Amino acid sequence: MTIEFSDLPYAADALEPHISARTLEFHHGKHHRAYVDKLNAAIAVTDYEGRTLESIIAVSHEAADASVFNNAAQVWNHTFLWHSMSPTGGGEPEGALAEAINARFGDLAGFRDKFKAAALGQFGSGWTWLVRNGGVLEIVSTGNAETPLTDGLAPLLTLDVWEHAYYLDYQNKRDAYVDTFLDKLINWDFAAQNYEADRAAA
Repeated sequence: MTIEFSDLPYAADALEPHISARTLEFHHGKHHRAYVDKLNAAIAVTDYEGRTLESIIAVSHEAADASVFNNAAQVWNHTFLWHSMSPTGGGEPEGALAEAINARFGDLAGFRDKFKAAALGQFGSGWTWLVRNGGVLEIVSTGNAETPLTDGLAPLLTLDVWEHAYYLDYQNKRDAYVDTFLDKLINWDFAAQNYEADRAAA
């Protein structure tokens, strides 16, 4: 079994004008695809072959097998990222997730401030996440290919802060990119689905 290269959940131009089709053609079509191709080459005729992506991440992380882990985690992270954004994103969360955000961060503005600070504070390449940790919401950042999965955290949504995610559209203005994600693209429906799934599994 090989790891599949997944399609975007929307057209490449669906996030315009906030993220251009050109950016997604490079980010998804080249970067994401390259991680899939390198991962499949690395796991061919090994004990990883036939495992799920999540299992490959867990086993390679435990074994400190960076060549496999980095590509596997980046495949998972990017697939999760595409769903963390929506052409109809932005707005406010509803229901139980909204209540949890208000309880943890005071209100949506409090969440937004902390998420933006974490995204801008991540030095170099990495990711900023909203996660559920033992029933409590947290904002965490991970460097390079690291993922909350290896820390036993349940990701609800993520933002890629590697420069390839935004440089064609925003150049070095990561703050404008983060603002656009929070104001126009964030997929609260996806986050709520993940929140409810983790609550049900707890």
